[in-house]
Amino acid sequence: MIELYWEIGKDVSQKSKVANWGTSIIEQISTDLRADFPEMKGFSRRNLYAIRQWFEFYSQEFEFVPQAAAQIPWGHNRLIMNKTDNVEEAIFYSNQTIKNGWSRIQLESQLESNLFSRKNLSLNNFETTLSNDQRKLATQILKDPYNFDFINLHDEAVEREIENELTENITDFLIELGKGFALAK
Repeated sequence: MIELYWEIGKDVSQKSKVANWGTSIIEQISTDLRADFPEMKGFSRRNLYAIRQWFEFYSQEFEFVPQAAAQIPWGHNRLIMNKTDNVEEAIFYSNQTIKNGWSRIQLESQLESNLFSRKNLSLNNFETTLSNDQRKLATQILKDPYNFDFINLHDEAVEREIENELTENITDFLIELGKGFALAK
């Protein structure tokens, strides 16, 4: 489906530029596609605009649909395209979605908490300076920075207040800790 959307976006984008199509042509394409493929969904006028926008977003740097974008659902792709500033950031979120199996809600949470920028803050030179075993250990020791903005506490919070806020926001807390985190009592 994603590859089909790429081809549709490509056709609509190219023909819009060459023929100076007006907005009514998208409505006509929508009507034609729904008539030709009544069993398929996703050919509404609104979605065709999104498909064209998605194609134009990625075609700045890619000749074909990027592999990471092709492996995630359309709803995830639309969310990433609408919430990111550039293709590098979009590919990052696509790869993280695949790696971590994020639902759309989890992806949206990571987009809103700006995981891309936070990951870039924790860059290191472990890849070039350490052996493979040392690199893994160093990476585990220096975990990614966490964003606990969802906890509404004042600067002088006591441990009990922090515990209560984390308990009330346990889902957000566990999502922020990421894949592989285990909670033991």
